[in-house]
Amino acid sequence: MDPVSQGVVGAAFAQTAAKRATLATVAWYGALGGMAPDLDVLFQSSTDPILFLEFHRQFTHSLVFIPVGALLVFLVLRAIASRFRFLQGLSTGQAYLACLMGYATHGLLDACTSYGTQLLWPFSNTRVAWDTMSIVDPLFTVPLVVLVVAASRSKRIWLSWIACIWMFSFFALGWLQQERALQAAHQVAQIRGHAPLRLSVKPSFANLLVWKAIYEFEGHYYVDAVRVGTRSLWYPGARVRKLDLSRDFPSLDATTQQARDIERFRWFSDDYLSVMEESPRIVDMRYSLVPNEVDPMWGIDIDTTQPDAHVAWWAGREVNEIKQRAFFVMVLGLGGVPLMEQEVSQ
Repeated sequence: MDPVSQGVVGAAFAQTAAKRATLATVAWYGALGGMAPDLDVLFQSSTDPILFLEFHRQFTHSLVFIPVGALLVFLVLRAIASRFRFLQGLSTGQAYLACLMGYATHGLLDACTSYGTQLLWPFSNTRVAWDTMSIVDPLFTVPLVVLVVAASRSKRIWLSWIACIWMFSFFALGWLQQERALQAAHQVAQIRGHAPLRLSVKPSFANLLVWKAIYEFEGHYYVDAVRVGTRSLWYPGARVRKLDLSRDFPSLDATTQQARDIERFRWFSDDYLSVMEESPRIVDMRYSLVPNEVDPMWGIDIDTTQPDAHVAWWAGREVNEIKQRAFFVMVLGLGGVPLMEQEVSQ
C-alpha cells in the first residue's frame, strides 16, 4: 500500500488502545510505526538491479519481526522525542504499544494487494498476495485520514473505532468483490471453451469495481477486464504466449547468471511472465493501467551475449490520454459484454 494508507491505518489501530488525552500523540507513533517497514526499499545494489525485489516486503514485513521492528521504531522515536513536541507525553509502555500496533498492521495490509508479502519469513519465502485491494485507493484512505485527524483533535476515541470499522468493512467488500470477479472470469473462460490451468483476478488502480483477470490455457495467458458493479461486464482483452526459456532463449544455459535472475523474477511475479514481441524483455503481466491490456509496468532485459552478467531492470509507467480514457470507460461501466452473475464451476 501507499505510505499514507500505511500510516493512517497504523494510527487508527493504535488510537483504539489510547487514552483520550494522548490520542494525537499515539496517532503519530502508530503512523510512523505503520510506515517504517517500507524502509526496506533502501536495500539495493548497484551491481544487482533486482536485489531489491528480494528484500522489499521481506523480513521487515514478516509476522515474527513485528515486535523487533516496533522496538526499533520506538527506540528511534524516544531518542528524538525531546526535539519534537508532538512525540512527547507518553510513557514507555504507551509509546511502545503504539509503535507495536502500528507496525503490526503493515504487512497484513500489504498482503491484501497483489505485489506479494513474505509474511512467513524466515520459515517460508512464499509471497502472500490476497488480491483484494489496489495498492492505492482514495476511497479507503481519505475517510480514515478524516476520522483519525478528527479523533486526535476532538479527543473522541469512538471516532478511531469508526475508522477501524470502515477499514474492516472495506476489507470485507474487497473479498466480496474478488469472489464476484472470480466468478465472472471463470464464466469468460467457459464462454471461450477453455479450462484454465490457473486463473486469478486483481483489482485495477484505485477501485474495487474493475478487475484484471488473467488465466493460463495451453501455453498462453488470456488477459481480460471484468467489472462487477450492479451487473457484471466483460471487456475482452489480449492473448500472449507464456514465457518458455527453451523456446524464447534457447542459447541461455540454466547455470548462467541471467538464467538465475530470470528464476528470481519468476518467483517475484508468481510466474506471470511473458516476452515482449521483438524484444529480449521479460515482463510481469500482473500490472497495467488498462486491465484488459498487456501493458507491463516493469520487467527485465536479457542479454544473451553476456550470460554471466546480471539482467537489467526496466520500469515504465507512461500514462497517456488514450489509456486514461479506456480505463475510465470501464470504471463507468460503459460498453462491455454483459455476463450472467451466477455460480460458476471451478
